[in-house]
Amino acid sequence: MVWEVPVKFRVAAALVAGALCAAVLSCSSGPAATAGAPATAGAPAGAQAPPVTVLTKGAENGNGDIFLAPQGGGQYGSGPEIVSIAGKVLWFHPLPAGTFASDFRTQTYLGKPVLTWFQGSGTDGEAVIDNARYQQIAAVKPARGYMPDFHEFLITPWNTALILADTIGTANLTSLGLSARQPVLDGVVQEIDIKTGRLLFQWDSAGHVPYSDSHAPMGQPGQPWDWFHINAVHLDTDGNLLISSRFTWTIYKVNLRTGAMMWQLGGKHSTFAVKAAPGQHLDSAGEIFAFQHDPEPLGGNLYSVFDDESDGHSTLYSPSRAVTIRLDPAAGTATLVKSVNQPEGLTATLFGSAQTTRNGDLLVSWGGLSYFSEFSPSGKLLFNARLPDGVSTYRAYRLPWNPVS
Repeated sequence: MVWEVPVKFRVAAALVAGALCAAVLSCSSGPAATAGAPATAGAPAGAQAPPVTVLTKGAENGNGDIFLAPQGGGQYGSGPEIVSIAGKVLWFHPLPAGTFASDFRTQTYLGKPVLTWFQGSGTDGEAVIDNARYQQIAAVKPARGYMPDFHEFLITPWNTALILADTIGTANLTSLGLSARQPVLDGVVQEIDIKTGRLLFQWDSAGHVPYSDSHAPMGQPGQPWDWFHINAVHLDTDGNLLISSRFTWTIYKVNLRTGAMMWQLGGKHSTFAVKAAPGQHLDSAGEIFAFQHDPEPLGGNLYSVFDDESDGHSTLYSPSRAVTIRLDPAAGTATLVKSVNQPEGLTATLFGSAQTTRNGDLLVSWGGLSYFSEFSPSGKLLFNARLPDGVSTYRAYRLPWNPVS
């Protein structure tokens, strides 16, 4: 049977075309270009680094530079980009036409600082590791021939890779009004040995989550249903996994050794009763978050999440926000204790991130919008900036980086 490209990869294709915002690509070798340097071989002629306009100034300089993966349109190129807190482009790696990048940041590999990102085109791509001289030293692809997913590339403290992938399966979904052999797009987490490409661990959404937990639109009859839409895998403070599903509105804590579910936050089978602290608000579905991205452990049973609250069809709360949640496992409660709203009052319908910086500030990428912002621990807006119209970045990070010349 011939299937259409699943929705998740049509989004990726739109990113390549510059119609939406940040995401995936196919690897180019050799050192990357700095701002103003000649473009990478295959990059569009005259591709420029997307400029950053700073709207609000006041963040500290000591938190590092800002790491973006903008998706360009018109004269702007797509690729990993580093900018200063003043908005100056420090480094830009223009990618070949038809490719795009996502999740660009610094990490540590084999005890040394590296640059990492995912790059690809359509349903193909790989995760890339560059050294401090901007030379590629490794690349990671999913095992078992699964389709790569652009949302995440995380290097563990033990020097393996945690990546996401997708696979098309079939399921009897007549109870949901679909086919007895309904094609489904299942989300997969893989831990990969970076040096050998060997699969060390795998978790598949279909083996652990009921299809009936999904809030996703049903899509076209006979075509793969993107019911789960995996979009993050992070390590909790105890070394187990935090997995995010956009369409079940749930964060799953999963045992990294056994794959067993440890708890669920949000959605139809939440382990925790959700509530809001004074001055905070649940959405119209009575949830803390919906269509969310980027769950980050903060320690002491505190977690931050980027809360889109919209998929472009349904909006449960506006504007989009970054939320902080306190879990009480003994009481079985999850409390929304803090939130910061999109400064322009806008709603992101896809993507987004919320990173706690080394001094405790919160750097937020507003996903499918062109904005990114930094907030103090008390919620004061310290920094706000934007990319040009039609250009956006899936995630943004503020991190230290000292390249070797």
